Amino acid sequence: MITIDFFRWRNYQDYGTGVAGDLFVHAFSTLNYVISSDGPNRALATGGLRYWKDGRDVPDVSITLYDYPKTETHAPFNAAFRINFIAGSGGGGGFKLIGTEGEMEIGQNSVTVNRSKLGMEPSGYSMISFTEDMQAKIRDEYAAKKLDTRASSLATGTTTWQAPRDYKGAHYDHFFNFFTSIRTNGKVIQDPKFGLRAAGAALLANESYSRKQPVNWNPTEMKLI
Repeated sequence: MITIDFFRWRNYQDYGTGVAGDLFVHAFSTLNYVISSDGPNRALATGGLRYWKDGRDVPDVSITLYDYPKTETHAPFNAAFRINFIAGSGGGGGFKLIGTEGEMEIGQNSVTVNRSKLGMEPSGYSMISFTEDMQAKIRDEYAAKKLDTRASSLATGTTTWQAPRDYKGAHYDHFFNFFTSIRTNGKVIQDPKFGLRAAGAALLANESYSRKQPVNWNPTEMKLI
């Protein structure tokens, strides 16, 4: 019996699910765990074979936009996943979570928080169409609301948390959790439902790409809609 191993198996639909099916699942596992989420409920993907002309039938460049619904653990938001023709990570790895008080960049062994102030009072182009008297009135009204406090102005800057130098890494944590669960008859962090929700979200990219339209998914029931 001869077994043939396709090194680039992810490039062909007969053997895999493209870069999205291969790598997005790891990204969703991390993101869903960090924010305690079941995942997105809608995806829209576009792209194509822009560079590689070697017979592959999955896109080498793509962008997928995901909608996350509001839940008890997070507000509604959008996530963008990209693939370029050189690396599945699209030029970089990790996450950048952007909110009203700044952004959090999560890497393999570090977390960086950039705290920035979101201006609550109108200015610039949002004001120039009003007369000077009206502008003054609007500023007075916002000043009375005290939306921009001194504390919010001071709470800015960048902080980075780095993993200890003797940290054994994510692979160690994965195996430790798995083996400990077996030995103690406990629970793994990524149980079958967790895994299916991550894989399902990843495959929405392929589903949307092939249909050439958005696709809807119920992350709680783990079903296409």
